[in-house]
Amino acid sequence: MRALAVVIVAALAAFALWSLPTLRGAQWNFTSLSTFALATVLIVWVGWWMVFSRTRYANGELVQTWLWDKHVKAHEVATFKIVHWPWLRFIVSPRMLVRRRNGSLTWIHSSDPALLVAFGESVVRQQSSKTP
Repeated sequence: MRALAVVIVAALAAFALWSLPTLRGAQWNFTSLSTFALATVLIVWVGWWMVFSRTRYANGELVQTWLWDKHVKAHEVATFKIVHWPWLRFIVSPRMLVRRRNGSLTWIHSSDPALLVAFGESVVRQQSSKTP
């Protein structure tokens, strides 16, 4: 997925450079110029985070860095579901839908399904240690 993100952003940059002579000759007003600039910043920003985001698991906590950091501790989890389609792994990364005890939902993505399974096992161990 990261390679695909790099290819898409690079292709958009190449297309923008190829279109530069035409774009220079266009009549730009503030709205169209600001929309174009905002779209450029957004594409680069999301592309950056897709390439450099990381998911890690340590000490009963799953942390994913992305546009904002997501932290989920095993003792906060009410239910979870792992969504993984091995035949589409080259496009769709494995993910976990986590419902916390306070009712909030969080999606955690990881290129390694074993990481999500390890976190799920820690949640199950925590739950089983609490039951009498």
